[in-house]
Amino acid sequence: MKSYFPKDFLWGGAIAANQAEGAWNEDGKGMSVADVARFKPDVSVEDYKSQWHTSLADIAIAKETDDTVYYPKRRGIDFYHHYKEDIRLFGEMGFKTLRVSIAWTRIFPNGNEEEPNQKGLDYYRDMFEELRKNGIEPLVTLSHYEMPLYLVDHYDGWVSREAVGFFAKFSETVFREYKDLVKYWLSFNEIDSVFRHPFTTVGVVEEKYADKKATEEAIYQALHHQFVASAQATKQLREIIPGAQMGAMLTKTMTYAETCDPEEVLMAQKANRDNHFYADVQVFGEYPKHVLNYFEENGFQIERTEEDLRLLKDYTVDFLSFSYYMSMVVSKNADKREKVGGNLTTGVKNPYLETSEWGWQVDPVGLRISLIDLYDAYRIPLFVVENGIGSTDVLTKDGTVEDDYRIDYFREHFKQMNLAIKDGVELMGYTSWGCIDIVSASTSQMAKRYGFIYVDTDDYGKGTYNRYKKKSFHWYKDVIVTNGDSLYAEQESERTAAEKSPAII
Repeated sequence: MKSYFPKDFLWGGAIAANQAEGAWNEDGKGMSVADVARFKPDVSVEDYKSQWHTSLADIAIAKETDDTVYYPKRRGIDFYHHYKEDIRLFGEMGFKTLRVSIAWTRIFPNGNEEEPNQKGLDYYRDMFEELRKNGIEPLVTLSHYEMPLYLVDHYDGWVSREAVGFFAKFSETVFREYKDLVKYWLSFNEIDSVFRHPFTTVGVVEEKYADKKATEEAIYQALHHQFVASAQATKQLREIIPGAQMGAMLTKTMTYAETCDPEEVLMAQKANRDNHFYADVQVFGEYPKHVLNYFEENGFQIERTEEDLRLLKDYTVDFLSFSYYMSMVVSKNADKREKVGGNLTTGVKNPYLETSEWGWQVDPVGLRISLIDLYDAYRIPLFVVENGIGSTDVLTKDGTVEDDYRIDYFREHFKQMNLAIKDGVELMGYTSWGCIDIVSASTSQMAKRYGFIYVDTDDYGKGTYNRYKKKSFHWYKDVIVTNGDSLYAEQESERTAAEKSPAII
């Protein structure tokens, strides 16, 4: 086997401002939804809904404290003060790109100011320039779970139409400010996550609504406003930075039927089709019929103006990016089957897959299937912008981490990406999630580590915050410098060694 990765393939890594930067109240930054996300050591790491849930009481308590121990996203890994050091390490690994996000509240602290915060603008300019100095192309997410808390308190988050205008001002400001530095952009991180954690994604506090149905209607309205804001941002980008590209970002939830029972196959098809809905709107510029039928059946009154619909149709995205962590199984007999948790949801355990310590079903082949399905569906370039495995790492006395388990994980996923490219998929690049250890999105802890670089801090913020290269750091560096050839050089070396070894009789 050989490498099919294109010469200009964008190898790199990804982080988010709210999980890495820290400095939550420095240089004029306002509070975001991430700043009220609490570390919950008393809640099971597999209890996905409880880990993410935020109530009105939770928000009120968080606003009254400056605590950074139980609000870990306020401290992150102090990337805000370490970014030059960290970027040099990424450059040493040979990164072609780094996916980052801009914290909206660093630019507009409350989200509705007339003028931007200059210190926030200066910080990101300096960071992007540092990336350029190290030969790294910025890939920038406009909104990565970082909505200003003020807009939640005073405008009901994205349910309010006003959020579209506030976001348009933010996006236009950063496009004009960084038009000489950034050409790849994403609008909303995992825009499909609105129902998994509505507060984090669109600022919806569920207890504000009368019942489950009213909450669902509000979430769909908030989602529509994000669709509109994404199209508006795409329009702005093309006017302000000719040649720049805007991508959509989806959580790819690959769902299998437990058996070949047609009813279970239909269940899996529905799950995958529902997952694609979010990309359908941003790639095709219109709502799929099955979603409109669902609105009608449930009596949902989603305000969608003619101008909205024209904007969606006229300003579709240039590429589709997605996160991929695990696959899931649906069954008619789910209540009788063993369950597994994960970073997405709880589902039926797949007996053919290994399960991580956080309950994820590790499925490299599922990534290949996802790439082929998405490319066949949309026929636009794809970009894997999140993939990785959270693990408990141990720092050795020599200042490294022997993380062969992480290398094995990435090796198998990279090989499946290569096969997908061989199958005809147009793949722009790959950014591993949490390329340096960061605070976990769901559990708000440090023990769940993803990176090639170890950060010396624990779940409670104790440690030196020094950076250490893991074994995987050097392995990934070889993958990048050889553009994937090293994946097969390892295999060839093992085959040759086996041939030279004397047979044991």
